[in-house]
Amino acid sequence: MNDEDLRLAPRTRAADLLAWAAEQGRTPVAVEPLRAVMALLELGEGRMHDGWPELTSGAVEHLLYERLHLYVQPAPEEDPLAYGDAVRLLVDHQRAARRLNAKRQERLHAEAEWQGELAAGLLRRADLITWPRLYAVLLHAHGVDVADAAAVRDWLAGFAGLAEEERLAAFEALAPAGWLDEPDELGWGPGRVLSVGMATDGARRLLEQGLMRRSYRNLAELTALGRPMPDELAGDFGRFEEAAVDAALDLFGEWTVPGLPRLLVEEFPGLAPEPGPEEIEAYLAQLPAEDDGTELPAEDDGTAPPAEG
Repeated sequence: MNDEDLRLAPRTRAADLLAWAAEQGRTPVAVEPLRAVMALLELGEGRMHDGWPELTSGAVEHLLYERLHLYVQPAPEEDPLAYGDAVRLLVDHQRAARRLNAKRQERLHAEAEWQGELAAGLLRRADLITWPRLYAVLLHAHGVDVADAAAVRDWLAGFAGLAEEERLAAFEALAPAGWLDEPDELGWGPGRVLSVGMATDGARRLLEQGLMRRSYRNLAELTALGRPMPDELAGDFGRFEEAAVDAALDLFGEWTVPGLPRLLVEEFPGLAPEPGPEEIEAYLAQLPAEDDGTELPAEDDGTAPPAEG
């Protein structure tokens, strides 16, 4: 699979943005959050111009409120507010490039500031977490060297050997230890595990679709330049889908712990179950029916007066 033609993985202009910030004497912005922000903006549904995302209020909200908490997990030493800082730096760069007027710059700057603070809070919520993010937190909490792939695999193997109750207790322990906020009153039961799996499945599929959409967008640019359609799109579409799946796992790893999402999918799926329709329906079927407070009508025993008219 030659992704140089399709450019599956985002090649953001984060380096250019950092160089511009240095030239302007700006306060440095953390590199990894900046790359994540640039990539997620590029993989969104917004427009791009010369490799730069078109910034709108909708794009900023979509990134910081709807997407960021699905994918990124800052390391303990990293500031979660850096994602909002990265967006504000991009806003200022686009103003300098005359792609924003002063009024839009001011508005987007303010929105990125408060949305960035909101995003930092969302990253602590146990009810919004995905499996790669959750296991990244666990690895940090247990002092695993996340830069050591063998150490990460060994820890996962040991964790897989625990009983389910012990694993759920480890999830529960993250809140009192300060790693996550307390979940709701249901805690880490089957419903919570189901929701984490559903969120993870949805997040990966969104990422895969974004990668494929981006490639087709790039294909339109190639066609406009008179270049032929790449073999990958002219032939076996299945290989293209597989490449998108692989690229999504790699990106998920860049934003959490490198290699972790792939390990969870390929080697330790039991640690990170992603339920299908049957599992979801089976879980919902065993829940008690909710009483909505509506009183059912009494059966007609023949004594009720006939309806008027």
